[in-house]
Amino acid sequence: MFYQPAKSADTNQTSVYTFKIDSKIGPAIWRTTKKAINEAQSLSADHIIVQINTYGGLVSSADSIRSKILDTPIPVYAFIKNNAASAGALISIACDSIYMSPAASIGAATVVNQSGEKMPDKYQSYMRATMRATAEAHGKDTVVRNSDTLISWHRDPRIAEGMVDARIKIPGITDSGKVITFTTQEAMQNSYCEGEANNIQDMLKKMNITQYQIERYRSSTLDSIIGFLINPAFQGVLIMLIIGGIYFELQSPGIGLPLAVAILAALLYFAPLYLEGLAQNWEILIFIIGLLLIALEIFVIPGFGIAGVSGIIALVAGLTFSMADTIIWKFEGGNINEIFKSLSIVIVSMLTSFLLSLYLGKKLFTARQFSGLALESVQDQDEGYIGVETKQRKLTGKIGITTTVLRPSGKVALEDEIYDAKSEIGFIDKDTPVKIVRYETGQLYVVKARKDEKPQ
Repeated sequence: MFYQPAKSADTNQTSVYTFKIDSKIGPAIWRTTKKAINEAQSLSADHIIVQINTYGGLVSSADSIRSKILDTPIPVYAFIKNNAASAGALISIACDSIYMSPAASIGAATVVNQSGEKMPDKYQSYMRATMRATAEAHGKDTVVRNSDTLISWHRDPRIAEGMVDARIKIPGITDSGKVITFTTQEAMQNSYCEGEANNIQDMLKKMNITQYQIERYRSSTLDSIIGFLINPAFQGVLIMLIIGGIYFELQSPGIGLPLAVAILAALLYFAPLYLEGLAQNWEILIFIIGLLLIALEIFVIPGFGIAGVSGIIALVAGLTFSMADTIIWKFEGGNINEIFKSLSIVIVSMLTSFLLSLYLGKKLFTARQFSGLALESVQDQDEGYIGVETKQRKLTGKIGITTTVLRPSGKVALEDEIYDAKSEIGFIDKDTPVKIVRYETGQLYVVKARKDEKPQ
């Protein structure tokens, strides 16, 4: 489809829309690109200029940006200020024309892991094919020479592949066993750069555009907030708040502030990831299932077994996969390093939160600020205080009846009084005869009474 922008009253004025890709390529940059190109179309811009200065990033995000640029009816041009390495090279090649500053470079698109180590060939194969297809998308010319039909590509696909794979040798360009990286002059000599420019204005001049109006993409407050929330360091803090909130809620009766903190932290964790396209519905569902399994283990099933372990695994999986860029599973099995990085953040954050919760739980009531929440006086035996057997201790062996459901804790009626009790084994319904089996740390423990044992 041929793009025809709606002209203003001044038909000689060219509308130019520009935005930047100047950080690690990831979901945030992909989101910015979508918004910028959509805004350029809504403004009926004549041209889009992408200012590129990046060492690369996630291939999946770069692939999405590449596709968006190739599918855009408005001509898109790249201005490489300094670097267009790795995924940045892929995005640059997707543009209709490339202009570079005198000291810029483009290339080195080998797929590497978080440590900078080269990934296996299945990853390189995918990247080679993507780079080649992107170069081929800009067309070719048919030349007849000495009765032979020759094909001249606007951008040689072999060069694009050579930016990924050092094994590709191109006479006169590379035979050293290294991936291709072009300087500005080398890119111009090999049709990978249309011209040298010092800035956007100089670039437009060399494009023979003299009368123009530039519109720049401006990030919103929401963009800044989302960028902060998806920072791995802050995500680690949110995970700590989720786990810590759940821990303290289980230590206190009823529903209170700790649970509210855990819920708020979970919303702040998942919401921006969902908006960025990282967290999928099934990943959030796994996290919720994990919480339900843990609650089932604590309140319904005695001890800690399959449900509890499964719940912890599901909880960790939900947090990990939501943080990781799982779109990259197109790489025949996925980016294990990306998953491992996210898993490491989740595990470390959870362990740190658990240890801090234990420490704070012990120190909370001994702090001066909270001294009024707990009794500090000591009843010394020298002052006449003596320990006595409690009434509840004498109830061991007697039969009562539950007045509430025990899940596992609840109420038991015995000798016309109501006592707090806890089921020793499983779930016990209301109005069920129970036997007091022991008294420990201020708590009665009960089991279901036999049929021949009657309440007293």
